[in-house]
Amino acid sequence: RCVPEAVMAAERPRSLFALSAAAVSRSMATLERDVWALPGHLLRVLLPLLTVFHLERAEDAARRAGLSTQPIWRKLWDDVMKTRPPNSESITCWRKKFLETFFSNVLHGVLDVSSDWRLNDRHFSPLLHSSPHVSQLTLCNMLQGAVELTAEHNHRVLENLTGSLQILKFQHLLSCDQSGRRSLVLLLHRLIHHGSVSQVSMYSWPVPDTVLLVLILTMSAGFWRSGNALTYHGRPCGLCREEDKGQSQESMQEGTERGCNAEQEGIGGENQKRHPEEADADTNSVLSGPRSPPLRNPACEETSSEVPCGHSSIQGGSSPHSSSEQLSCHPIPRKTRRRMKPAVGRKRRCLRRSRGHYADPEDLYDFVFTVAREDNSGLLDKTRTTEGENTENWTSSSPGSPCTGHAGCKKRAGPAGILSLKAAHRFRSVSTLELFSIPLTGETCRTLSNLLSSWVSLENLVLSYNGLNANISCILSGLRALSRHPECRFRALRVSDVFSHVPCMELVRCILSALPQLHTLSVSFDLKNQLEGSRPEANPSCSEAEIPESCLEVLEIRFPREPLHTAFLLPVLKASKSLQQLSLDSATLPCPQELGLLLEVLKECTPSLKKLSFHDVNLAEHQKEVLLLLQDPGLQEITFSFCRLFESSTAEFLSEIINTVKRNSSLKSLKLPGNRLGNHRLVALADIFSEDSSSSLCQLDVSSNCIKPDGLLEFTKKLEGHIQQRGGQLPFTHLRLFQNWLDQDAETAQEALRRLRALCSVVSDAWDSSQAFADYISVM
Repeated sequence: RCVPEAVMAAERPRSLFALSAAAVSRSMATLERDVWALPGHLLRVLLPLLTVFHLERAEDAARRAGLSTQPIWRKLWDDVMKTRPPNSESITCWRKKFLETFFSNVLHGVLDVSSDWRLNDRHFSPLLHSSPHVSQLTLCNMLQGAVELTAEHNHRVLENLTGSLQILKFQHLLSCDQSGRRSLVLLLHRLIHHGSVSQVSMYSWPVPDTVLLVLILTMSAGFWRSGNALTYHGRPCGLCREEDKGQSQESMQEGTERGCNAEQEGIGGENQKRHPEEADADTNSVLSGPRSPPLRNPACEETSSEVPCGHSSIQGGSSPHSSSEQLSCHPIPRKTRRRMKPAVGRKRRCLRRSRGHYADPEDLYDFVFTVAREDNSGLLDKTRTTEGENTENWTSSSPGSPCTGHAGCKKRAGPAGILSLKAAHRFRSVSTLELFSIPLTGETCRTLSNLLSSWVSLENLVLSYNGLNANISCILSGLRALSRHPECRFRALRVSDVFSHVPCMELVRCILSALPQLHTLSVSFDLKNQLEGSRPEANPSCSEAEIPESCLEVLEIRFPREPLHTAFLLPVLKASKSLQQLSLDSATLPCPQELGLLLEVLKECTPSLKKLSFHDVNLAEHQKEVLLLLQDPGLQEITFSFCRLFESSTAEFLSEIINTVKRNSSLKSLKLPGNRLGNHRLVALADIFSEDSSSSLCQLDVSSNCIKPDGLLEFTKKLEGHIQQRGGQLPFTHLRLFQNWLDQDAETAQEALRRLRALCSVVSDAWDSSQAFADYISVM
């Protein structure tokens, strides 16, 4: 009887305190300041009873009391979102993760804040309170989110996003009305031109609206009209006006100190900043603004709102380069300025624009419409050819010759015949652009090429499944022009598609020849060209041509089931002395000696190589080469993914692998997914960590290897024994177990995972092994 009374006596204070804490949480509007001064043991009980708004405000008080709110935010995620976030093991701040997702769900109407008392407080605006924690945002469908964010009642939300948002994503976009486009223009102007957005990504747009797509690309590149022409609820952009005033004052001060006219110093009108009053008087011009050159005909200023097809530099005053340079391993000479007159024919059409104190809403998109259709104007090159007219080999250009194989580039007369963007307002631009599953027409590719040619802030470009085909040469032409700019920061290019227009190695060589400053290059194709024989063959002159020394550190190539010829890879490796990571995917080895030749070349040409990966390359008959790689003292990470390592091997081969790894003290990571290890081979791998081993292996990946719970438990027990023999010292820290048959005996699997997690970090999943029944039959 005494025990229940003692239990009740212990519970009564807690229950009473819980009631008091609940009452305090309901009166936080008046008690907030006093609550933050409470001691830690009281705050610990009170924090889970707060709404998300007060819980967010309690962060500083909790930190001072030595408390963490992370478990509370994690529980909130489970209760409210009811999903497991991707890569949950890598989430370091559940507060940010919850509030960021909360913002997005409320914005898109996915989450009803009245559904949970913790989400609803009349003293707080859900969007306003969570916006400072939003670093990435996705806009979908008809841009309803953009319309909501640019509404006047959300102006403070937009101000918060201007400082916090870094990644802006567009997914499953649809054509929208004029109001949606106007809202998008305002949103991009605030978040990119005056904000902190550094990455723009677009996903899954099967039939893109050309105008909308080019609008996003153009503003991401930092091009737009003067901020005075961008009205926000009837007023010009205040941030633009503040910047212009500051620049005008700085420029006037510099001019006074120098005591000379800027034009006499050779910097021209582009660097002259006009007085704010002059800028105000010119707001009726679509492209007016302090950064526009003075003494220019207004019609010319409006004309130059069109993004040029050429590659004349916008910043730094570098010389223009030819836009018709083709994918070639040879340098292309620059074009001369000789087609200026035809472009003047656009003035008359442009004179009809901008007839009011502020531009008509339709005029907001003239810039984009013009960019999208400029090659259809018929004014750039009277002798242009149409797409598909010329089917010559796109790599057959003689050294120094202009593009002759790609009709899209022949349409373009080069920078000499294109209007300059010097009269257009240049704003801040993003450093990363990603386009996933968005078909790009030849016209859109030319527009993107124009923007890329002077996009000096761009560091990373990802083009994935865009149906580029021959238009890849047009994109490369713009990047080549960009690489010549003295302020170019471009370092990473990733291109992937279903069909390859040219052999992978030829494309890699030509890209590196054009962009020697690249640090990361990834080229990936699923299949060869759908029309058999329509793809150009490898150009011998290009394959034998020397590639200038590059800065390449990471090279990833996914072959469309092409043979891997080391002779074609040799020039690339010779030019890439700084290469640290090489990945070869889906290649076929034309002869048994090919892999051996590759290893010799790697040893000779890439002394800095640290990571080597083979994926879906049949290495069943290359056991000697596999062992040579595993004993290479320079490699720190080796991946054999779905390489059929043990398809025709004996038990001795596995023992040789284990002994080789045990002797290699430089290897840190070994990844063997998809090689059908099974239980017995997994258990044998535990001997890598035996007492007599000098291995420094930290990470082991055995995903997709037909491993069952009993085999995993036996591996764990053996590993525990080795650790005990080594006095508890083991370098092994990470084990990956994705897509194994651990659901066949849940109890045994849980015991094995529990014991393993006491030894190292384990990453696994709840995979349904019934999906792998066919694979199971094949290894029985």
